[in-house]
Amino acid sequence: MRLLLLTPQVPYPPRQGTALRNWGLLRGLALHHAVTLLSFAAPDQPLEPPAPLAELVERVVLVPQPTRTLKSRLMNMMASPRPDLILRLESPAFRQELRNLLAGGAWDWVVVEGIELTGYLDLVWALPARPRVVFDDHNCEYLLQQRAFLTDVRRPARWIAAGYSFIQWQRLRRHEATICRRAELVIAVSEADATALRRIAPGVTPLVIPNGIHVAEYAGFAGRASLQQPAFVFTGTLDFRPNVDGLLWFAQEVWPRIQAALPEAHFYVVGRRPHARLSPLAQQPGIVLTGAVPDTRPYIGAAAVYVVPLLVGGGTRLKLLEAMAMGRAIVSTPLGAEGFPAVEQAVTLAAEPEAFAAACVRLAQEEGTRAAWGARAQAYVQAYDWERLWPGLHLKLLGFSTINVKE
Repeated sequence: MRLLLLTPQVPYPPRQGTALRNWGLLRGLALHHAVTLLSFAAPDQPLEPPAPLAELVERVVLVPQPTRTLKSRLMNMMASPRPDLILRLESPAFRQELRNLLAGGAWDWVVVEGIELTGYLDLVWALPARPRVVFDDHNCEYLLQQRAFLTDVRRPARWIAAGYSFIQWQRLRRHEATICRRAELVIAVSEADATALRRIAPGVTPLVIPNGIHVAEYAGFAGRASLQQPAFVFTGTLDFRPNVDGLLWFAQEVWPRIQAALPEAHFYVVGRRPHARLSPLAQQPGIVLTGAVPDTRPYIGAAAVYVVPLLVGGGTRLKLLEAMAMGRAIVSTPLGAEGFPAVEQAVTLAAEPEAFAAACVRLAQEEGTRAAWGARAQAYVQAYDWERLWPGLHLKLLGFSTINVKE
């Protein structure tokens, strides 16, 4: 079949978040289908497609990612009833390229990776003989904003942010429900997200395809960054609200307790686009913000303990799978590991700062315990190898009735 895949950023190299999921699905689908990719290129990505991507698909069309000033963002939010997230990637150039592709051939499916690109589906649904639509909901976005509102509304200093999240929660709830009802196939990354989508779109039955990785590409990776030990590591995009909030909580509430027990410990925050709110972390003893790195695996592999201190969010965390595949001992908040069934078999869970710090210190100090948790994590992650996950989507596109892929 002929598939037109829309992604918010070039899915190669697949080193963080969205790109990891999109690359995994793309590699699987391209084995049996003719795939054309239309994607935005982020400011740090070239407009020439990387060779591994160009070799995998029939055609790649890349458009520069649009930029918005704060002023234009505020004006758009006031003038439009659509969610801010949908307006973020509004681009006349992308819209024209999509028109050209839709007019240039018969497509069996248009696959939309993430809610940010659903604003372009009006072009698909306006066609007299339109292709079917797959909506892959990487996060249950209305739920994420609902949780952000409930977190911020309890703190007067965050009431402006709470007001923003409340408005976006309501707008996303309406928008997400509409897209789910109109798409021929909705994909959720966990049973929890599928349940949340069914609440706002009764009658819709999402296909659950968890986030996955190519396990061997992590388990067999031998490179290690030179980190001062004991090293605690976090990886992720650093302007993403759940990551920012979680890191501030960890730095303020957890890290001082770890340092009291382990004065030589260092915390490495690895990721691109650090938000201004994270600037104070660079002045805090023992904390290192690396900025963007070519490959996160050397940092994950060098971690004595990998931490996932998230307090809000939705979907499932690919960073958790990466650390599992590299056999790391992991400490996470329960929300940070949400969506993975029986994850407590592979990850130490702690909700409160005292318990989180104590778990980190114990794993750093006890080599045998650390190795045992790392082995459990590597065994657990085998169920999330893309070779086991993507066939469920392949069968569904062909018209077969499929059960949800086992999480």
